[in-house]
Amino acid sequence: MLKTRLLQTAAVLAVGALALTGCTNKNATGSASGGANTGTTTVAFVPKLQGIPYFEAMNAGGKKAAEELGIKWLYQGPTTADAAAQADIVRSFIQQKVDTLIVAPNDPDSMAPLLKQAQDAGIKVATADTDAPNSVREVFVNQTTEQNHGKALSESLMKAMGGSGEFAIVSCSETAANLNAYIDVIKKDVAANHAQAELVDLVYAGEDQAKAAAMATDLMNAHPNLKGIVGLCSAAAPGVAQAVKDAGKIGKVFTVGGGTPMSMAPYLKDGSSSAAVLWDVQNLGYLTAWTGKELADGKQLQSSFDVNATIKGVKYDPATKVELLGPPLVFTKDNVDQYKY
Repeated sequence: MLKTRLLQTAAVLAVGALALTGCTNKNATGSASGGANTGTTTVAFVPKLQGIPYFEAMNAGGKKAAEELGIKWLYQGPTTADAAAQADIVRSFIQQKVDTLIVAPNDPDSMAPLLKQAQDAGIKVATADTDAPNSVREVFVNQTTEQNHGKALSESLMKAMGGSGEFAIVSCSETAANLNAYIDVIKKDVAANHAQAELVDLVYAGEDQAKAAAMATDLMNAHPNLKGIVGLCSAAAPGVAQAVKDAGKIGKVFTVGGGTPMSMAPYLKDGSSSAAVLWDVQNLGYLTAWTGKELADGKQLQSSFDVNATIKGVKYDPATKVELLGPPLVFTKDNVDQYKY
């Protein structure tokens, strides 16, 4: 009898132990899963290229937003402007089940299926800096209008060139939608308003400053009468200015571009660049992170709103799903030191 009771008691204790073990394992699995279960919204941003001043400034803005908004900000991009490498990072974030995935695509068309894959996995998807308009992205966080930015570039160059002469463009990615749109605006604006100016060449340097400098040197050699060069992106702008400086052609060949203020300051001050046309990149990063949280929270964007004391008057068009930070900024030798990025 005593033996029977001892066996029954042992059995009950074993069952209880198994029950407790099952509860413990279940709780461990739940707490180890994605950001949604931890209560912290996770916003992942994949830039075209990691490590260059422009996207590092966006990252700084995103980090600031994360601190102030209480979200987790993940930032990772390829080390070269390569669409396949960028796609691998996007796949990794999909596997991590982030709440919102935001991409500045190197190749919008090849990125579109991956954004659909992310959406199918229950992730909110958006683009920032560069759009993928033929994708399922729910918002494009746009820095400025293509018309305003392209016109600011063309008018800055024409002012430096005196409205006449041969000029060339050094762009970055051949497939970047925003850069190609700027090129179209520059062409149309110059044709309509500066009949004595002529675009003689257009080349692509990727996101490579050294390559942009080499290409600008080649352009000056190939076109002895070249009077102006547009360095369209943040890597090309300092590259073309450096080429003019190295060639000893300051005051003979004029450059403008889309470089960040700190990278362009030396060139603006020595005259190898006449103007840098950009926007507040840190504010763009902040707005990107803020928008990621809004999407994750299921909120509707208003047609016009203020984000905080420094990001005001943001516009949103529900028809195109484009969110607009504001007008471009033109940096010159007179104002460039006001901006620390």
